[in-house]
Amino acid sequence: MLAPFLVRGFRFQWAGDLAMSWAIEMEVLILGWYILVESGSVSLLALFGALHYVGSLIAPLFGIAGDRIGYARLFWISRASYALLAMILLLLAWQAALSPVAVLWIALIGGMIRPSDMVMRYAVIAMILPPQQLMGGLGIARITSDSARIAGALAGASTVAAFGMVWALAMIVSLYCLSFLLTQQILPAGANKELAPLKPEIAAQLRAALTDLRSAFRYLGDKPVLLGSMWLAFLVNLLAFPFFLGLLPYVAKHQYGLGQEGLSLLTASFAFGGLLGSIALGFNKLPMGAARAMLLAALLWFLVDCLFSLSRDLQSGMLLLTLAGLSSSLCLTPLAAVMLRGTERAYQGRVMGMRMLAIWGLPIGLLLAGPLIERWGLEAVALVYSASGLMLTLWMCKYWRHDLWSSQALANRGTEFSASK
Repeated sequence: MLAPFLVRGFRFQWAGDLAMSWAIEMEVLILGWYILVESGSVSLLALFGALHYVGSLIAPLFGIAGDRIGYARLFWISRASYALLAMILLLLAWQAALSPVAVLWIALIGGMIRPSDMVMRYAVIAMILPPQQLMGGLGIARITSDSARIAGALAGASTVAAFGMVWALAMIVSLYCLSFLLTQQILPAGANKELAPLKPEIAAQLRAALTDLRSAFRYLGDKPVLLGSMWLAFLVNLLAFPFFLGLLPYVAKHQYGLGQEGLSLLTASFAFGGLLGSIALGFNKLPMGAARAMLLAALLWFLVDCLFSLSRDLQSGMLLLTLAGLSSSLCLTPLAAVMLRGTERAYQGRVMGMRMLAIWGLPIGLLLAGPLIERWGLEAVALVYSASGLMLTLWMCKYWRHDLWSSQALANRGTEFSASK
């Protein structure tokens, strides 16, 4: 399980990802609660959540840029941007000028960059680790994210309660800066020079990028394994994630009658479930096959969502959130492994960039859910989302049964799949 830490670059990436994930979770929890309390609108809360993922539309271009100029360089730029945006929020809070509108604008700017960070994380892991350690490395990456989510949620609420918004934002800025410094050490000096272009004209660069994007679409369409994985990723983002990544403050306040500290407990419960799944995947053993595991986990996830929408007891709600987090980890990490194993190294950045287009399902799901909840209530909307997700996932199991469900499919043959590229 710990074999990836023998690789120098992975150690620095792990530490940088830990600091960044902690900062993100603190920031999202604090600002999401701020939006809900200040505006009292579930639609604005849904908009705030959706804005964090608007950049998924341009994620393929980040993947192409990573293939051309180096992933570490893009890491530096994106993570420096997070620190700068957090500094702006800190300044506004310090001057008592913070408002929901300002928070939404910052979320929009950050959302143009943030979805592509996962492209870089997975692409760098695939680049610096040998194929037989890939699943373990991705599992550790998920452990990093989930453990930081637990710590970030609890630290965010406690810091605001003890010291106020300004000091909480100052801590977030410090974590972003630390992440930037660690990210600079992922690759040895000069490692990215081989990937750097020879400064052609801007028009030529644009033409080359568009050509790469078209080739990525064709490449994805020619491989049923990649296409099926993309659709599953879109489905869970559209119908499963909205109630955990965007609307959880509303659930905490209106379904359980909790405050910000109660919200942190719900967030930590979901993250704890994800952590359990990541630890299990970190042992790099999936006897049922990665593709079959991601489909079964998606079915369990939608079933848990259905039960969660009916829950009114805090303890049962926390248990269901833990199961939902576990299901999400057992779904999305094998999904990433299936896509990376099924892609030639030269296309990995582009394909993972295409994968991030599936995240666009999350803002769509959030923007639809906000007005629907105001009209029909959380329970009805969550039941419709969950039932739709269950039926569509079952349809996928049947439609891609030879490529994703069958035990004989390449996507379910473990390390043999890597050798088939």
